[in-house]
Amino acid sequence: MFWFDNAVIYHIYPFGYCGRLDARDASKQAAENEKSPILRIIKHIPVIKEMGFNAVYIGPMFESVRHGYDTVDYTKIDPRLGTNEDFKFVCKEFKKHEIRIVLDGVFNHVGRDFWAFKDVRSNGLGSKYANWFHVRGGNSNYNDGFYYEGWEGHYDLVKLNLYNPEVRTHLKDAISGWAREFDIDGLRLDVAYCLELDFLRELHSHCKAIKPDFWLMGETLHGDYNKWLSPGILDSVTNYQCYKGLYSSFNDLNMFEIAHSIDRMNGMYGKKQLYIFVDNHDVSRIATALNRAEHLAGVYTLLFTMPGVPGVYYGSEYGATGGKRQGDDILRPEFDIDDQNRTGLTEVISKLANAHAALKPLHAGDYKQVVLQNQFYAFSRSCDGETVYSLINAGASPAVFRLGGSENYTDVLSGGVYDISKEIVLPAYGAMVLAKNYKPDSGCKKKKAEASKLAEISKTPEPLKAPEPPKAHKTPKITEPLQTAETEAYSIIKCALEDVPDKHKVKLARVFEKLTELYKEE
Repeated sequence: MFWFDNAVIYHIYPFGYCGRLDARDASKQAAENEKSPILRIIKHIPVIKEMGFNAVYIGPMFESVRHGYDTVDYTKIDPRLGTNEDFKFVCKEFKKHEIRIVLDGVFNHVGRDFWAFKDVRSNGLGSKYANWFHVRGGNSNYNDGFYYEGWEGHYDLVKLNLYNPEVRTHLKDAISGWAREFDIDGLRLDVAYCLELDFLRELHSHCKAIKPDFWLMGETLHGDYNKWLSPGILDSVTNYQCYKGLYSSFNDLNMFEIAHSIDRMNGMYGKKQLYIFVDNHDVSRIATALNRAEHLAGVYTLLFTMPGVPGVYYGSEYGATGGKRQGDDILRPEFDIDDQNRTGLTEVISKLANAHAALKPLHAGDYKQVVLQNQFYAFSRSCDGETVYSLINAGASPAVFRLGGSENYTDVLSGGVYDISKEIVLPAYGAMVLAKNYKPDSGCKKKKAEASKLAEISKTPEPLKAPEPPKAHKTPKITEPLQTAETEAYSIIKCALEDVPDKHKVKLARVFEKLTELYKEE
């Protein structure tokens, strides 16, 4: 098994994350280099690790004019983000936390300021680099005096001639350089559906020679993914065929849609691991795509328990919103981990991510549908004699599940223990992941460990704060830890106050105050 068979990926679009969406301005490059905004990721790394992610997909990274996909130079980090040395330092920090690194490989096209195309712009069809592109007589939208192919009609993105051995060598040399300099572990290939299969085979051989477990994941949309998932081509592709059903099944209260998509995927691709997601830098945030926020936990439960390699787009774990109709920039906001407040959704995703890595059936098990109705759905993942059940209720009323069996299982999300020989009642908008002998980590413990690592790396004096109870029941300041049973209950209730419905907070806060009094007595 390679590392990517058990990957849980955190996706960062760096130009948005670092607040550098504006087009490159040469007059500001020196100042931007001094700021090195890419370094802000460093203080986020321990949080990424603590949440359960073991790989990061970050890109595009290399010098461009605007959004990163209009490459100017494959060998230099974009000066709006920092320098090669800055990014090298970031990559070393990821590796210290045992997080793999996947970069964006944009090989179908380059920007008009790409050094070789600038020579063509200057010398026309007589340029020694003319055959690096698809150029011929005529004219362009930019009045260049010659015609060239752009990507899907976008002429600021100049299509490379991947039949030219010189172009292939240039791209392979760039990848070798990234592996040497940044110790990368894989590539996400932009618009892989546009790349020649012969080029992909050559790329596969080159990358596997660098590292046998080098991961090649291609961006694909429609059609039979086996075209790219064949031996010697790609290890994985983006699963857009399930993407739509992941949110519309909840919006339409029709679990049959996503169940059908998963059945189809299972039949067509078997054990091949597709990259699955609920949002990314090109589509609406899941919190915006869903009609009801109550469905977020169910959507992410489905993401982390269905077959595939799950990925979470930065900020979505904190409930970030943004619709595609408002433009791409709103999907790619600036991000600072110090400005984020952990929510119930954050804790759900963290528990699911850690469980996906820890439970072999979730990343290697066979899929079997167990229960399917319009508003609720259950399936199992099994391997090596171990089974995990995923239960989802999209409805506004409780749902009853009958799984069969005769053993006790623990819910990854709540820690509750259930006898699966009996009926299991899942509350409205509920989700459950049942596994044998699994002990979910406490959300409060995660926060404590996370705060400690943050303080060590970012030198920030204030740790992440636990949520405060309602103002009418202000929590007394705790000056030293308890070593009694009351202490554990105290911590659990303090952490739980964040997520309970308002109507229960008053009663819970009174219990909280009673525990505080017991603490003071000790």
